[in-house]
Amino acid sequence: MKAVRRAIPTTVGRAPLAMVRSWSRRSATRRRLRDLDARALDDIGMTECQRRRECARWFWQGGGQYAVAAKPKIFFGWQVVGGAFLLAVFGWGLGFYGPPIYLHAVCHVRGWSVALVSGAVTVHYLAGGIVVANMPFLYRRLGVPTVTKAGAVLIGLGITGWAVAQQPWQLFAATLLSGAGWAAMGAAAVNAIVVPWFVRTRPAALSAAYNGSSIGGVIFSPMWVAAIDKLGFPAAAATIGTVTAVSVWLLADTFFSRTPEQRGLMPDGGGNTEPLAPALAVPSPSLDRGMLWRNPKFLTLAAGMALGLFAQIGLLAHLFSLLVPALGAQNAGLAIGGATAAAIIGRTLVSGMIGRQRDRRLCACASYLVQIGGSTLFLMAGGTSVPLLLIGVVLFGAGIGNATSLPPLIAQSEFSEEDVGRVVPLTIAVAQACYAFAPAVFALARELTPATGAEGFAPYVFSAAALIQGLAIVALLAGRRGPFVTRSGQPPETRWMVP
Repeated sequence: MKAVRRAIPTTVGRAPLAMVRSWSRRSATRRRLRDLDARALDDIGMTECQRRRECARWFWQGGGQYAVAAKPKIFFGWQVVGGAFLLAVFGWGLGFYGPPIYLHAVCHVRGWSVALVSGAVTVHYLAGGIVVANMPFLYRRLGVPTVTKAGAVLIGLGITGWAVAQQPWQLFAATLLSGAGWAAMGAAAVNAIVVPWFVRTRPAALSAAYNGSSIGGVIFSPMWVAAIDKLGFPAAAATIGTVTAVSVWLLADTFFSRTPEQRGLMPDGGGNTEPLAPALAVPSPSLDRGMLWRNPKFLTLAAGMALGLFAQIGLLAHLFSLLVPALGAQNAGLAIGGATAAAIIGRTLVSGMIGRQRDRRLCACASYLVQIGGSTLFLMAGGTSVPLLLIGVVLFGAGIGNATSLPPLIAQSEFSEEDVGRVVPLTIAVAQACYAFAPAVFALARELTPATGAEGFAPYVFSAAALIQGLAIVALLAGRRGPFVTRSGQPPETRWMVP
């Protein structure tokens, strides 16, 4: 029997037993025992029945180090997605949804004109656009974790500068810091963090990570208002900025500093069979910037994203005040929150469409078309019809997130993997430089609207949003002409297509 005891661990070690809980544990054990190699036990004269009985008894008595529970681990890339989700919550909460609240607070405390502070908001976005355009260089020199940590510190310092500025030049200097920090925690950063971990499931991964941007609006918009009311703008900015810096620092050390190579993994969780390049380092581009500016695919993608975001941000900057006359301030705030929730649903639905639709530009066009429907309902509401206004909010909100999350996915399907790391940040930089002026342009359209009809009826604003998004659709469709061929001689989409 001692020989049996010596043989059983050897056999079990070659074919680990799967331990399951509750009533299924015994049946799973029997199934696994049938797969054991019986040759070692045949040498000592055991029958099949004796072998199974002895193995089962040995297993249920503990089995020592040989009966290892083979519990599958969650792919670490999804933990990275969770970290990127939290980064997006902080990034959009401070850098995107925060500036309209900062504008109101600064105007109220300092007594400065709305035009002056609006200029500071424009500088905030322009500074971010300049930094985003140089993100590949920063990532190559410093690495994603270091750049992300620096961004969290800069945005905290910048917002505190907004709060304590005594002169306009101090305010504009603070916007340079906040804009740079927002760039390191925005769309380009989320894309750079998530992309190395996924190829086939990249649409779902990016969709999940970018949902943090919508949650950031839900959480931080009311939190900023409450914190400024209770603590004052300087104390609120210092407190939230400190919490953000500490939280993002921990996220960067825990999730963003690890690469698939260091984990011994391939993208999407496949086994690693050959060394990988450092995953979080942006690859050296095979197309330089000059070649990109002459590439129709890039130009139409950048134009589509820039026009779509210009319309979205321009309308969103004024939508709250346009809804107040018909809904009231509290209900208008809830409606804006509903638009943010609709953005999560819309992004999730589109990520599912991408799995079945090879042409991702058509998915982006469909998203913009839904938003045009929302703007049309705003026009039909005339500033008085509450049902039409609410349905319009839902339709317009459904496409808010897709304008940010879809361009990186389009770039993945149309450019080589070596070029995606340069195409995406440059596309986002172009879009950010354009939409920085959107609130001012839509404010001009609102001022030019004739003073007729209901107070919240602004036909020029809604028409401008629909027209600009129509132009975005035209730009995206124009880029569908002619296949893009990589230097390998084949369309890049075919390399990653799931059978």
